[in-house]
Amino acid sequence: MPSGESPQVDPSHLDALWFQVTGLRCNLACRHCFVSCHPKNDTFGFLTLEQVESRLQEAAKLGVKEFYFTGGEPFLHPQIVPMLIAALRYGPVTVLTNGTVLKAQWLQQLWSAEDQGIYSLEFRVSIDGFSPATNDPIRGAGTFDRAMRGVQLLVEHDFLPIITAVRTWPDAEEAEVVANFAAVLRDIGYTRPRIKLLPTLQLGAEETRSCGYGQHDRITAEMWAGFDATQLVCEHSRVVSDRGVHVCPILVEAPDSLLGETLAESLRPFPLAHGACFTCYQFGSICANPSTAAGTGNGS
Repeated sequence: MPSGESPQVDPSHLDALWFQVTGLRCNLACRHCFVSCHPKNDTFGFLTLEQVESRLQEAAKLGVKEFYFTGGEPFLHPQIVPMLIAALRYGPVTVLTNGTVLKAQWLQQLWSAEDQGIYSLEFRVSIDGFSPATNDPIRGAGTFDRAMRGVQLLVEHDFLPIITAVRTWPDAEEAEVVANFAAVLRDIGYTRPRIKLLPTLQLGAEETRSCGYGQHDRITAEMWAGFDATQLVCEHSRVVSDRGVHVCPILVEAPDSLLGETLAESLRPFPLAHGACFTCYQFGSICANPSTAAGTGNGS
């Protein structure tokens, strides 16, 4: 690779497929959101149930093993429950949610679908502080209490959600933060909480909250030499929006992330020229579920 050029990741296969089901529409406007989601962001459209089912069939032919549903907030989609039930016929499913709009009726339907099938349904709930005082300045007034009610509802329906939190606190406070998270989750009946900590991604709304990536926050040829590319989500997954197939969920807003109309077309090399690529290089597959999420953990 010539000096100064970005290294490229060449996908070896397709393990996971993500669905950007609500585009960037979300009921919240978190100050650190890496894809600028908020209630009025209509730059992407909603996927239809028919589009999801078509992509599931396409993915099955390529050997995809698991599926992720994200947004925006997936549970703003009026067809999210049938979408998740459809995906459970093809493999394990994870849905990323802020937990604030969940309904018992939906969870009962989803529990029944999982119970009657052979694949698992995971929920990842985003909460960025262990109290209203630490969470709400980032995610909005009242969001902590609403999200905790959502977690409690999930636990009551026999789901064990992965609680994800973006690191917005000093490193020296991390042990205390994790302990406090675990304590408040146990207080609402989640006896063995699963916690996944994420690094901040300095794009989208986070650029305004703190800062964006600098010109030196890039993967160099020297860094890439000998690196195990399978640690990166883009080596074995893709994300579908209403525009086509993108390289990864983090870069969905970047024009060069759109790789084609079909999954097969998208399986081509991608230059790791973004600052977010540098974060993934540092921390690995930050979007995917932790490999061992049982019990309270500190997975990145």
